[in-house]
Amino acid sequence: MTYQGAWSKRGEWLELMPGKWLLNQPDRDEATASWLLETMGMPAKLYRKLRHEQGIQWRGDRLRLILFPLRDYGIEPRWQDLHVLYEDDFCLVVQKPAGMAVHPDQQSQETTLNHVVASYYESTGVQTAVRHIHRLDKDTTGPVLYAKNEYAQLKLDEAMREKKIVRIYAAIVQGRVDPGLKVIDLPIGKDRNHGSRRRVSLTGQAAVTHVMSSEVYRAHSLLHLRLETGRTHQIRVHLSHMGHPLAGDSLYGGSAVTFKRQALHGERLWFQHPLTGEEVEVFAPWPEDMSKLQEWIRTSSSR
Repeated sequence: MTYQGAWSKRGEWLELMPGKWLLNQPDRDEATASWLLETMGMPAKLYRKLRHEQGIQWRGDRLRLILFPLRDYGIEPRWQDLHVLYEDDFCLVVQKPAGMAVHPDQQSQETTLNHVVASYYESTGVQTAVRHIHRLDKDTTGPVLYAKNEYAQLKLDEAMREKKIVRIYAAIVQGRVDPGLKVIDLPIGKDRNHGSRRRVSLTGQAAVTHVMSSEVYRAHSLLHLRLETGRTHQIRVHLSHMGHPLAGDSLYGGSAVTFKRQALHGERLWFQHPLTGEEVEVFAPWPEDMSKLQEWIRTSSSR
């Protein structure tokens, strides 16, 4: 359920042209409601809100929806350089650097990616709440998807729940991974002996990681992985449990001698555009430190 026609953003309003057939319906209000909910796929919660706030209007043959109301960022803008990978009026995808959390917690006053995105919005004249759709661990790099309005947030959150947002990761792990390892299907729960760790647990939440490809070197392997679920530390826990902790991941048994963080990078993000349903595929370049690690591993293996 998506919209395939022409659209434009005009201030706070989204203007659509659903066709004159809708204008000619005997009960246009009822027909408009049916079209928005069933054809466009607008979440019922948002439809009721817009209707209550008179945010659904007709102007000639154009249907106008107030999808871009001005909103506080919800977090203090703090400027840092930001690598934007994709952007339109509905979505923003940015590259998260290593050492930066996506959102703040109660214990730290450090600048997070959400602070930086708020600053980017401010600098580009966008006044909307900062809404991340998924997260990455603090020391993991890669793309993070943001919704730039409530409509996009509701649609993308639904896509996450239905496992329709695909995330592909590159991981450099210790040891030679068996090429026959294709799926790790092991539940994950909290580690009672360590507050920040997770572990494989029969009473934990279902967690599935797919191994899409592997390159095996002398003492390391490069894996490309797809998450079917998104448990905390899922890739790190699964690979450590299989005897192949991520290089640099000292929390889960990896050596930090040659690499100072977990060697994990979100390489690719795929999602359907929340309005049009078009496929959006975003590639995130490898960070320099991980590229150097891969080169060192390849060079060492050829000696």
